[in-house]
Amino acid sequence: MDIDYSAAIINNLGPAKIKSPLIKAAPAAQIHNMVTDDDRILINIKEKDLRLMNCPIEKIPSFELAGAREKIFFDPSKLRCALVTCGGLCPGLNDIIRAIVLELYHHYGVRQIFGIRHGLQGFIPEFGHETMDLTPESVAHILNMGGSILGSSRGEQDIEAIVDCLERLNIGILFMIGGDGTLRAAKKINELISGRKIKISVVGIPKTIDNDIHMVSRSFGFDTAVDVATQAITGAHNEAQGYPNGIGLIKLMGRHSGFIAATTSLAQQDVNFVLIPEVDFDLEGPNGLFASLENRLKQRRHAVIVVAEGAGQKYFQRKNIGTDESGNIRLMDIGLFLKDKIKVYFNNKKIAVTLKYIDPSYIIRSLPANANDSVFCGFLGRDAVHAGMAGKTGLIIGHWNNHFVHVPMELSCVKRKQVNPKGKLWATVLESTGQGSLKNV
Repeated sequence: MDIDYSAAIINNLGPAKIKSPLIKAAPAAQIHNMVTDDDRILINIKEKDLRLMNCPIEKIPSFELAGAREKIFFDPSKLRCALVTCGGLCPGLNDIIRAIVLELYHHYGVRQIFGIRHGLQGFIPEFGHETMDLTPESVAHILNMGGSILGSSRGEQDIEAIVDCLERLNIGILFMIGGDGTLRAAKKINELISGRKIKISVVGIPKTIDNDIHMVSRSFGFDTAVDVATQAITGAHNEAQGYPNGIGLIKLMGRHSGFIAATTSLAQQDVNFVLIPEVDFDLEGPNGLFASLENRLKQRRHAVIVVAEGAGQKYFQRKNIGTDESGNIRLMDIGLFLKDKIKVYFNNKKIAVTLKYIDPSYIIRSLPANANDSVFCGFLGRDAVHAGMAGKTGLIIGHWNNHFVHVPMELSCVKRKQVNPKGKLWATVLESTGQGSLKNV
């Protein structure tokens, strides 16, 4: 899909005319770090690609740099803000909430901050979820808590009813923390707000433990997921080594993108086979997984396999179990499928194996963020506040080319980020594991 990156322009609710309270409260060094809309980060930094564009520097695709502005759009003394967390749980949700609340309260002087409970359901009167008053006191000790203090939910809700609720609450800035489904909903909410000609800023913070949001190089929770998943690999490796023909099989997150499986395998290089959605593989045949696994056991007497949850779905093509509440196609369980098929294969070959199966997915999702993710969440939350206070709307806060930037929602929603089968990450996985293609030619 061809994408017009030249459209990476962020909309504003109107001219920013109010002097930022940060200028008065902040030390001189922080004032010098303020940015303008003219500060932009190139999307593509490869010299060859830039030369091929053959266009003036001002027309080279770039993102607006995130950060505090000297002039803001909203009057903090009259502003009401709302936060909502949607979709599956992910390490770092509470860190984002805390960063947003503290930045709004202490640095901008905003006193009316509302937490919307249980995702988009919280906007719909029929569900009866009360709002939560968010203050520095209420978020002071949430960093060590997993999940989200606001709760969450899945599933679409009436966009008209959501915007009606925002108007009733007189909300000026809506912060939406969620994955691709949430960001699509945020885009629709922003479009309806624009159609009604009301001044509400919609700022998204991309949440995906799978690290699969387009035009975002890193998402929060991913570092924690890799960190904890390496412990599962260590356990699986120890189990496999403890028995003759021992096999450790670990299923990790990754519905459509295998970043966690690939990165974890490189972080803990005890893995012999990595299976991800982006790379096809065969089970049977001379180059298939089963034959390769058998050869590995003959040579080393143990093996470790990591499989992403979305890998190998071709083996379930005849089964249709519909979609989940968020509209995602339900996946069959490749982990349990492989566990049974591997046992049958070696049983038919009269080879005794000991297989240990580990699925740490929901443990990982509900854990607190590790140190790296917590710091990262702080940057995301504060930059989300800076963007909203400046009256910017219809954007997400992304990390690109080592900078935090404003990414239009339209760009982040057009496709999903995936592991490049011809890229460096996957090539390094193949080098580390030595698994080969696992595909019969």
